[in-house]
Amino acid sequence: MSVSSESDALPGVERTAGREHRDIVVGLDRAEVRIGPSTIWSDVSFQVVAGEFTAVLGPNGSGKTTLLRVLVGELPLTTGIASVLGEPPGAQNRRIGYLPQRRHFDAAIRIRGVDLVRLGLDGARWGLPIRRTGRERVEETIAMVGAEGYASRPIGRLSGGEQQRLLIAQALVSRPSLLILDEPLDSLDLPNQTGVAGLLARICREQGVSVLLVAHDINPLQPYLDKVVYFGSGAAAVGTPTEVITSDTLSRLYGVAIEVLRTADGRLVVVGLPEAPAHHHDRHEHHDHS
Repeated sequence: MSVSSESDALPGVERTAGREHRDIVVGLDRAEVRIGPSTIWSDVSFQVVAGEFTAVLGPNGSGKTTLLRVLVGELPLTTGIASVLGEPPGAQNRRIGYLPQRRHFDAAIRIRGVDLVRLGLDGARWGLPIRRTGRERVEETIAMVGAEGYASRPIGRLSGGEQQRLLIAQALVSRPSLLILDEPLDSLDLPNQTGVAGLLARICREQGVSVLLVAHDINPLQPYLDKVVYFGSGAAAVGTPTEVITSDTLSRLYGVAIEVLRTADGRLVVVGLPEAPAHHHDRHEHHDHS
């Protein structure tokens, strides 16, 4: 089963009113990935245009991180076509800012936040001088994420939200066209989740950077998103949040009755979502927890 076809899956899928002239940053056309005998997902089609904020959602094991591996050229498609910044996956990685699944910094780590950000510049390494233009770019990027007040402190002594802002700055300092983040809200409390989501939305709007973000929970992201790619049962539904996160769409995606409720404060609650089945490919994707 697939519900990702742009022509017949969802009304209005891939409508980007007022954005038709903008460059396609990520494109998948009837894409399929297999690992060993297992099909992770198939017939997935969507586009992300310049300056668009897209969330990749779905339960554990549904293939969210698999998508990221495809986009950076680490995992080939079995069938279909993928392009990233106008080239095959992997060819334009220097123009991608990538933030992997959350790292945890021990309190004893002495590297400062500013040094962590500096490592995101091409060629910047410990012990090597950095050009003045590089210093200015690091300072500008730290200011962009609102981390000026604590960037000079050791990263291990910062809160989870402060660390995450500096990691986002590290991914942004090279001025990428595409920012890919794998569960950047994981382990953050709700205020920090909301703050990071708002920061990424502002980066999209002000810097024209496309953001592709893997997450489990749509609620902190919902006010800011342009598009959702929702994986489940080997397929994906693509569209705006209101198009995808519905009882009808998720029930079609999973083949069982699922109810989506909206609370008084606007949060979405999904009821009846089945657990993701265990796949043989789990041992091949030891770092894909999504």
